Amino acid sequence: MDSSQFTAEPSSTFMVDVIIAGCGPTGAMLAAELRLHGVRVLVLEKETEPVSFVRIVGLHIRSLELMAMRGLLDRILEHGRQRPAAGFFAAISKPAPKGLDSAHAYLVGIPQPVIVQLLEDHAIQLGAQVRRGCAVADFEQDDEGVTVKLADGEQLRARYLVGCDGGRSTVRKLLGVGFPGEPSRTETLMGEMEVGVPQGEIAATVTEISKTHRPFWLRPFGKGVYSVVVPAAGISDRSEPPTLKDFQQQLRTIAGTDFGVHSPRWLSRFGDATRLAERYRVGRVLLAGDAAHIHPPIGGQGLNLGVQDAFNLGWKLAGQIRGWAPEPLLDTYQAERHPVAEDVLDNTRAQMELLSDEPGPQAVRRLLTELMDFDEVNRYLIEKIAAIDIRYDFGAGPDLLGRRLRDVDVKQGNLYDQLHRGRGLVLDRTERLTVEGWSDRVDLVSDPTAALDVPAILLRPDGYVAWIGEHQQDLDDHLARWFGRPLTDGPSMPS
Repeated sequence: MDSSQFTAEPSSTFMVDVIIAGCGPTGAMLAAELRLHGVRVLVLEKETEPVSFVRIVGLHIRSLELMAMRGLLDRILEHGRQRPAAGFFAAISKPAPKGLDSAHAYLVGIPQPVIVQLLEDHAIQLGAQVRRGCAVADFEQDDEGVTVKLADGEQLRARYLVGCDGGRSTVRKLLGVGFPGEPSRTETLMGEMEVGVPQGEIAATVTEISKTHRPFWLRPFGKGVYSVVVPAAGISDRSEPPTLKDFQQQLRTIAGTDFGVHSPRWLSRFGDATRLAERYRVGRVLLAGDAAHIHPPIGGQGLNLGVQDAFNLGWKLAGQIRGWAPEPLLDTYQAERHPVAEDVLDNTRAQMELLSDEPGPQAVRRLLTELMDFDEVNRYLIEKIAAIDIRYDFGAGPDLLGRRLRDVDVKQGNLYDQLHRGRGLVLDRTERLTVEGWSDRVDLVSDPTAALDVPAILLRPDGYVAWIGEHQQDLDDHLARWFGRPLTDGPSMPS
């Protein structure tokens, strides 16, 4: 960042607490999470209108659980289409493993503009401000906050700035954070369109061709609409968006027929570029979503990874601003989420290799296809894609420590219903524990009948188990670790 372009005078007067660059799913979700804690949020979106193309995106199990924790799942299900949690890894068709440990063990396909609008409306209803047609041009940070300069010359002031502005993130570039990885080597065409031949004919042809051609598929999305993926080889002009004729040409080249495709909903081209930001935080500026990591869309993990970044960061940044966060809490955002992104990038690299037409990758694909007939292998890969295998390092303890907890029945209804406010929660089966001193940021549910095989747990606002035990002093120590000093130590002051 060239700070000589403008100078910001440090000031104790702030327009907002947090400016978020980008109002995609990650930015909108982060804004909502911050608003649950009373943080003043302004979201800047460079586009003047919401995205118009109707691309279907998938919400995996962990994202669906998080939406349930905030009371959003019913709204999403009204607009989405459920399908089994199967066939994600490298598009290898295997049934969903039995007994996945979730009340939401399915995928929801939903139009991208719809999920973005739902999350933006949710943030606005909670009090976030969204300004469209506003692009970040520069910023300067000091010990008190960040001054953001917009493309039209306007300057804004906030305590923190978060770049949720996509893979070509202006915030990341201005921040000077490295974005190492691999550039795109191969490109693929993807779109949704109607077809002109019977489904049975398509299925038989695709099954045969997909044995030797990767990536290639036509998958029904209901009402005669198909998701179509074909290699982009031979479509030379990368600077131009693909056309229906490009898809027809590629289909005829590979399959000998274009299946009568017509009336496209959206068409796009993607590469296999894979990159990960070296740092997620520099001072008062942070990165989340595609601004922090990019990878091919195989497995459908991108949107989910970004939304889960927002859930991890939101309560921590709010705690920093509200003044109760322990000193290292905000740094745990990178410590926890950077390795998760590394794992996603690695599994997408592996999946892309398995889509290659070369003999070696095809042999590995055939072997993996056989191995996935073993339930343990199939389950392992699905849990990885669905992000329910994550275990954060919270220190020594039972296997459940650092993992997400599935929704369980409690006497008040469902556990996830108790997390709508985005606060911590102690689920106590002993009926002896208290959260006195932390009741402004942690809730207590005492229920000896709760479907839990341990005496008590402490759940963070993002639904991960931060403590397991039964003794009050031990609980108090862990409450202080994650939620700072008790209220009796004095009032919280913004930082």
